[in-house]
Amino acid sequence: MIEFGLGFQSDKRPGDYGRLAAAAEGFGFDVLSVFGDLTYQPPIFPLLEMAATTSTVRLGAACWNPYTQHPYEIAGQVAALDMASQGRAYLGLARGSWLADIGVHQPRPLTHLREAAGFIRALLAGEPYAGEVFRLAPGARLNYRPERTHVPLLIGTWGVRTAALAGEIADEVKIGGTANPAVVSVMRDRIGNPDVGLVVGAVTVVDEDGSRARALARTEVAKYMAVVAELDPTVDIPEDLLLAVKNRMAHGDEAGAGALIPRDLLSLFAFAGTPTEVAEQAQALIAAGAGRVEFGTPHGLTNDHGVHLLGSEVLPLLR
Repeated sequence: MIEFGLGFQSDKRPGDYGRLAAAAEGFGFDVLSVFGDLTYQPPIFPLLEMAATTSTVRLGAACWNPYTQHPYEIAGQVAALDMASQGRAYLGLARGSWLADIGVHQPRPLTHLREAAGFIRALLAGEPYAGEVFRLAPGARLNYRPERTHVPLLIGTWGVRTAALAGEIADEVKIGGTANPAVVSVMRDRIGNPDVGLVVGAVTVVDEDGSRARALARTEVAKYMAVVAELDPTVDIPEDLLLAVKNRMAHGDEAGAGALIPRDLLSLFAFAGTPTEVAEQAQALIAAGAGRVEFGTPHGLTNDHGVHLLGSEVLPLLR
């Protein structure tokens, strides 16, 4: 079954998350994710608010990070979310980015991800676990009963080796920052397991005025295009364009950097335009083999209007 979800940046005020989540569930979205990006609010705060105002959507962080939080802490948070949502949580893990900015190193990422997942699963199930990095002492267990002893695992990655690891241990893989159908088959090959779902998500700006939507999307995409372009082997961006975008970003000119991005290139990095145009982009990803499409922040020129258009006009074109 093809699923559709919304991805939220954790930069809002109390009350905003619950309102947006309730609206999204009312429109029929399947999954709501909260990003775990550096320097933003910890995702557990928005997720618990969302759990209180919804009853059917799956909820999770995309993603928690085993370098900034011990798997014991992640296990406790996902268990709390699963309890608050009555069994609707998923566990998202990724190695994370830009952690050097806070003095955190990331040695042995495959080992950290594999063992973090194993540790969390063992702790929830009340089983022993002995890894090279993370381990449970004999008899160490939770002093409460979790909602479920097994929570579905999503791994966020673009990497060849991490995707292969996800093919062994995960239920889903998420690739972020892209709306490019050509990369779906590449990631499917890297995962190597057809039973593992593939989630594709990116910045989304939908509006009745497609030009205004694309203008805002360009500004958002300029912040990460260079990073994703290095990860996506199917995209070839002229070096002079990348350099110009980087230079304007370095001087704080986000709008100017975004204005350099042509429309055909923008469509590979964001969902942007009118509801019909955004639906066409999502449909292309589904046709390429994506199992879930995640429309990311900011959704529209305002969050509420964007969620409304995605739910009332885009989603019906995809069901």
